[in-house]
Formats: sequence, structure tokens, C-alpha cells
Amino acid sequence: MENRFTVLNAAETPEFRQKFKIVFAVLLIIFSLLLIRLWYLQVIKAQEMKERSESNSVRFRKIEALRGVITDRNGVVLADNLPSFDVVYMPSAAKDHERMLERLQIMYQRKNLQIDLNRQIPKDVRPYLPVRLEKNVGMEKIAVVEANSVDLPGLFIDVFPVRLYPQGEITASLIGYTGEVCKDDLESGRADYALGDIAGKYGVEQVLDSYLRGRNGAELLEVNVHEKEIKNLGRIDPLPGYNVIMTIDAALQKAAWQGLAGKAGAVVALDPRDGAVLAMVSTPSFDPHLFNLGIAGDEWNKLINNPLSPMTNRVVSGQYPPGSTYKLIVAAAGLEEGIITPQTKFFCDGTFTLGSRTFRCWKKGGHGHVELHRALVESCDVYFYNVGRLLGPDKIAKYARLFGLGQLTGIDFPNEKNGIVPSEQWKMARMKQPWLPGETISIAIGQGYNLLTPLQLANAYAAFANGGTLWQPYLIQRIETIDHKPFKEFRPAKKGALPLSKNTFDLLSSALWGVVNEETGTGRAARVPKVDVCGKTGTSQVIGLPQDPRARRDKRILDIHKDHALFVAYAPAKNPEIVIAVVVENAGGGGAVAAPIARQILEEYFRNGKPKEEAAIMAQRPRQEITNP
Repeated sequence: MENRFTVLNAAETPEFRQKFKIVFAVLLIIFSLLLIRLWYLQVIKAQEMKERSESNSVRFRKIEALRGVITDRNGVVLADNLPSFDVVYMPSAAKDHERMLERLQIMYQRKNLQIDLNRQIPKDVRPYLPVRLEKNVGMEKIAVVEANSVDLPGLFIDVFPVRLYPQGEITASLIGYTGEVCKDDLESGRADYALGDIAGKYGVEQVLDSYLRGRNGAELLEVNVHEKEIKNLGRIDPLPGYNVIMTIDAALQKAAWQGLAGKAGAVVALDPRDGAVLAMVSTPSFDPHLFNLGIAGDEWNKLINNPLSPMTNRVVSGQYPPGSTYKLIVAAAGLEEGIITPQTKFFCDGTFTLGSRTFRCWKKGGHGHVELHRALVESCDVYFYNVGRLLGPDKIAKYARLFGLGQLTGIDFPNEKNGIVPSEQWKMARMKQPWLPGETISIAIGQGYNLLTPLQLANAYAAFANGGTLWQPYLIQRIETIDHKPFKEFRPAKKGALPLSKNTFDLLSSALWGVVNEETGTGRAARVPKVDVCGKTGTSQVIGLPQDPRARRDKRILDIHKDHALFVAYAPAKNPEIVIAVVVENAGGGGAVAAPIARQILEEYFRNGKPKEEAAIMAQRPRQEITNP
């Protein structure tokens, strides 16, 4: 009894009552705060919470299709796919986009991570379509996003395929690159592009984009308020693009690249038996991976403002005076028109005078009395001045066009140029001026108004090497499904024929062999042991040096006024398998600069190359043109 009274008395003490009041007050405050918070959410934020709950319930996700793989003729991969881990934002998950971005930046800064958000979130984004904030992020940023999903509403990591180019710059001007579609793509109507799609932007990637791109898939995901997946509501699987097998030989491509060694120029190699392109290199080039993540403005400006034009494929778009490589055509015209015979001689003392003007031979002392064979072997300018004067511009132009010059080759590649084959009619139409006799002398050695592309030069010599068939060059062997079943094949197509007699072929072939193999030949640097190489050197003038003596001593000015070096070759002499055209800009003589590059490629080809028995069979089959699927 005493104990019960003791407890009651303690409860009535002032100290107990004071503690009880404090505890009651704390509980009342907590309860009040909960009520206020509940009222705030249920009344003040009711509409926002309702919208947020509803908008976060379903997420639409586009599944990008894998682009087809591009390989060379031997299966070496030239373009493949690589996974990119991207930071993606779903606009419906948060109203304050800027605040969300600020939070992400703060979290990056805490981890000492570079802030590289490539776009601001526009006010009028579609709430259910994701916005890609960063591409190809590292594991540190992936961890930041995943670990802070509660504080970063709407952010998640998505896997997105990007292009991998194992050969890098070596094949960039040929294969091209990919990038996100732009306004022009969407409005062109060429394909069913949608905003955010990836398309080929250059080279083979662009030409065959309709085959390579595949078809995107999609899925609907049920997610919670933090954008975490709860359930997959439906999925359409993507369809991968077709694989492309090219005619290119990656080993020859690399040999050509190494031969140019950073010089500005172009190299193209063809199979003369069917027109297949074995190598196509243009320098300087560019890194195609720059475009995977969206190229920065300063990087793009560097590329397009570079005076050496790295974004131009010189093989099809570069136009150069052919120089002495043109002498083969002038010689063929002279023989076929009966202007000269193999025994016809002209005297070369180093100069040729026409009226008041003097034209010079590259050899100051001259070649003396020279006939056709020696004139080609030693590249005597005076001999061809005489032949050109007797032929006239129109007959020279006639044979140049028969060799495929002055017109598109028809290769399936963008931005091919026509070149120029001048004639009296051409000059009157173009310049409204009559032809001058001195202009015939210049074009007879491949100068003056003459312009051609390296591809045209190679194709002209390929027609001569194979006995007279002018092929349409082509880059694609076939297109296959992802499981390597054939979908489309591309076969050689004849463009024309050279109406030259067997005697003309034999005479000129012997002379081209002498250019490389005789002791006085200008192309001796192209010799390959145990291989009969035929070829022709060329040196084309650019523009004359300025008269200012100070300018003539400036190395930079001297460099851009140097001659272009050219060399074209085929081998073996009998039954040729490869034709190579080399152009090196502002480099000097063709025999000294361009011929050694051709030799490197020939050495690579005959070290690893095998006779292509299928070429003769392929040549008999009609070629299928590229059409949209």
C-alpha cells in the first residue's frame, strides 16, 4: 500500500508534470508538422503530385538499331558498332529542368568529374520523349546517376550504339561518318527519319545509309516515380542493318596511307579487269569518331576552314592538270590518226618556238633527235609539242574522252567531279574567246586547261592496260543480311571501249614498260623485283611564282607554288591485275615523289595479293545498280 501511494505522490510532483508537458509538446509539434505536410501535399501540391504520378507511370524508349558492319574484300572490319552509355533525361519526371541540371553538375563537381552536358533542355520538350544529355560517359558518371536517382528525377543511363572505325583516318574519306539527323535530313523525304535518328553523313555511310541503318525498335516501360523500371508493357525489336562488303583491300589502303605520309594528295588503285576499287586514300583526312558524340563547334570550324580541305575526297573531287601522264593519250591519238609513226623523230634542243613564244622541255639541254618510244620513256616535252601541234585541240579532246576523261566515271560516291577536256568549242562556250595556237602546245603535255581527277586518270590507264575496256569503277561487292545471306550483288559495268589497234597497244605498252625498267626511264623509282611494272610519270605546274624577290625567298610561298607530282602504273605488264594513280600536291617531280609511293603499294599487293580468278567471270555478268530498298 505504501508503494502505491509513493508512485501517486511522485506523479503529482512538479518535476514529473514539467517533463510530461515537454514530451507532450514535442509529440504535438511532430504531429502538427505531419498534418501540415499532409495538407501541403494533398491540397497545395495535389495537382502536381497527381500529374507527376500519372506522367511517371509509363516511359517510351526507342531502341536504336545496330548499323550494318562494313568490311573490306578480305573480311577486315572497316566500320563496326560500339556501346555508348548515355545520360538520358525524361522531361515528364520534373518541371524544373534547370534545377535538375544544376543538381547533376554539383554532384559531378563533388566527384571531380568533368561537366560536359552537350545541350540545354528546351522549354517545349515532349514530356514522354527522352533527351540525351551526355553521350559515352564513363563508369564514374554512371555511378553518380544510379546512386542519386532519388535526387535526380527523370535521369537514367541508356545504352546507345555508336560507330567504331578501326582504321580511323585511313578510311575516313572513303567510309565517312555518322551523325544525328538534321533539319535538312528530316525535310528531304529521302528516308523515314525521326528526330534523334542516326544517319550516314559522308562517304559510303551516306551512300548506303538506307541499307546500313536498319529499323529502330521501341518499348513501353512501367516505371515508378524515380524512373525505375517496374514492368515491360510491350516491345518491338529493332532490325539490324545490312552488312556491306567492299572491294577495298585494307592492306593496300594502309600502304597507300603510309606512302603519302602526311602529304596532301590522293592515291587510288583499281583492278583493270573489272573496275573494282582496291584502295582509295585522300590526305589530309579526319577522325570519324569526332562525330559520334556530336562534334564541337570549334572542331568543326577547324575542319571546314582548313586550307588543305580534309573533308574533301581528292580521289573523286580533286581536279589536277595531268602533266606528262597525258602523253599516253596524245601518243595514241597521233598513231591512230596517222600523224606519226613509231619512227617519226623530232629534234629537241630543250625549247620549242611558236610565233613569239618559247616553250621549254623539262630537260634543259634537250633530248636531241627522239622518236616515240624514247619520247615516252624520257618524257620529252618538245616531241609532244610537235605532235600536239599537228593533231590540234579537237582531235586530242576526242581521244581524251574515249579514255573517259572530261566526264564522270559513274562511281557510286558523292561529289564526283567531271574534270575538263578542252577544245575549241569548249573555250568559245566557256570563255567566249577563240582558241589560240599556243594553248594546243600546253594541252599536249597535260597543262593548260586540262583537269582530271585521280580516279579518271587511274580508270583511263586501266582501260589501256586491259586492252581497251573502259569499266565503271565500283566500291561495293555485295550486301548481306546479318546472318551473311546475300541480299544484293554488284557486278562490273562496261562504259566504253578504246578504238586502238593492236599495234598501238603494243607500241605504247612497250614504252610504258621502258619508263620504269629502262635506265633512262623517268619512273625507275617504281621498280619492283620480279614484277614487270609499266607506268608514266607526270609533273603538273600549279601557278607561277610571284615577281616580288622577297616572296620568292619565302618557304611557305615556295611550297604552295611547287609542282604537283603524279605517277600512274599498272602491273604485271602482261595480264595486269592492278592500276595505281598517285597525286601528291606541291611536292615536285612525279618520278622522285609519286613513283616511290606506287612502288610501296605494288610491293604490298604482290607480297599478299593473289590472282583473282573470279574477276574474269564477274566481268561477264551485268552489274546491278544501287537502288533504295
